[in-house]
Amino acid sequence: QVQLVESGGGLVQAGGSLRLSCAASKLTFSTYAMGWFRQAPGKEREFVATISRSGAFTSYAGSVKGRFTISRDNAKSTVYLQMNSLKPEDTAVYYCAAGRNPYSSDQVDFASWGQGTQVTVSS
Repeated sequence: QVQLVESGGGLVQAGGSLRLSCAASKLTFSTYAMGWFRQAPGKEREFVATISRSGAFTSYAGSVKGRFTISRDNAKSTVYLQMNSLKPEDTAVYYCAAGRNPYSSDQVDFASWGQGTQVTVSS
């Protein structure tokens, strides 16, 4: 059973930064594309960013492009999401996910999910 554990969420003021981490276990991490998704209260879960197995390819939602950076360390089986210039509308539960298609932003292509970490941005 694949395990993904997110950490690094919290409360931050608008304009601030947070770095989320997702530690993976019970999978060959380097063979999986990894993604970050988020779900705000009352809204559907949405794509944030994805990264290919080697880290050479990344993709971002338009709403976070230029502010967020996804990266990974295959030696540590960990994927990161650096979030800068945070806005109140970034408030959500953030989930990491593992999948096989590095070019997909569709949740159905990610088979394994973490439990999520809360990010709250105050105005």
